[in-house]
Amino acid sequence: MPIEFGPKINCILGENGNGKTNILEAIHVLSTRRSFRKKTSFPQFLSVDGEKPEIIFSSLVNERGEKVSYSAKLTPSSFELFQNGKPFKKKPKLPLVFINPFDASNFYSKASERRRWVDLHLGQLDREYATNLRRYQTLLKFRNALLEGRQKYSKEQLRALDIDFVKVSQILTFSRERFLREITPYYDRIFKDIFSKNHNVSLHLETKISSGDPEKLKSLLVENSAKDLRAKFTTYGPHKDDYLLLFDGLDSVDFCSLGQQKMSYLSLLFAYIELFRYKIGSFPIVLMDDVSGELDKSRWENLVQYLGKGKFQTLITTANEAFKDELEKIEGTKKIVVTSGLVKNV
Repeated sequence: MPIEFGPKINCILGENGNGKTNILEAIHVLSTRRSFRKKTSFPQFLSVDGEKPEIIFSSLVNERGEKVSYSAKLTPSSFELFQNGKPFKKKPKLPLVFINPFDASNFYSKASERRRWVDLHLGQLDREYATNLRRYQTLLKFRNALLEGRQKYSKEQLRALDIDFVKVSQILTFSRERFLREITPYYDRIFKDIFSKNHNVSLHLETKISSGDPEKLKSLLVENSAKDLRAKFTTYGPHKDDYLLLFDGLDSVDFCSLGQQKMSYLSLLFAYIELFRYKIGSFPIVLMDDVSGELDKSRWENLVQYLGKGKFQTLITTANEAFKDELEKIEGTKKIVVTSGLVKNV
């Protein structure tokens, strides 16, 4: 049965294990060509054996007042996308933000996850940043290949490579610093609106690179060339940056409870949604997977009030009847019931 989503809040209700999250995942795959679940391959999407296993996606999207059809075919070896019935090589214009409070634990436990979060979301806001990040990753891969000895090189060749390496590093650092300056006011305000007016939160870049001093990175690369050769990889650069989320001036990684970390993480995601609207001129689609189970009643009531004031389209799954009842108090909320994999628009 086709699912028709409303323009504001869409409450996808059903018992656990009935397929609510599959709806969010289908939208995510159609938009980004990948699942929000890590290391998900075709067998995880479709566990049924068949002579010709494939998954067909079909959607009708309102893009700034124009109806556009996107369909796709996913097989174990390919992903084919079509726009209005014709092959389409680009990604659909369906910017998404996926919100799952369980992701907070990875975000707080690994610097690589914090870098990945910023790169993903900043790249969605700034295509030039995404282009420069890919260029940096290419340069880094080549530099590491030289250091590992997989390719012969001279000191002059490495120095020439480092000129581009430094230039792109400065561009990335400048973009990251600007992104944090722009998102932090939203972050602090939203945390206060939803969770607690008694605390302050902020976001900072932890880097050894100055965006305004290209000579500093050059000197670091020269000073650490012997170390890089011993280690056989590049020990300095934007790929080593980290992000500090401060809670009342303290590093939330070390000083916050799990509950405070999850609240901070959710606030950061909603801050990004507000910044996206400011920068792009439209909101992303917001996919929320059962966040009510991770919050106490007073906090998810505040969250519902925040969603009610928002102007973005939200698809939110829940098995919590009380949470669903609170959402339905908001004018325009659409209820979608999932039972044993079957969908019913209410």
